[in-house]
Amino acid sequence: MNGLAGMDKFSHLEDKIYLTIEFAKKMREEKERLEDEMLSIRRETVELSEEKGRLEEKIQDLMSERDAIQLKIEAMLDAITVIEPEVSEVLRGG
Repeated sequence: MNGLAGMDKFSHLEDKIYLTIEFAKKMREEKERLEDEMLSIRRETVELSEEKGRLEEKIQDLMSERDAIQLKIEAMLDAITVIEPEVSEVLRGG
């Protein structure tokens, strides 16, 4: 009977060892999956940062273009008011 109890304990220990090995494998796989995901997120972050830079530059270009157009329109309105004094009064709200 004593030998049977020893075998049960050994079998129980063996089961624990195999469970521990399976757990270690799962943890390794999870670690690899998370590392892959982290690399993907890092790449995406770099791409988004580059895109942000391009968009900021485009916004700056568009704002400069808008300012140039605004100056041209103001110059045209000034030229019109010199030619037509009545238009000047309308533009001034009078």
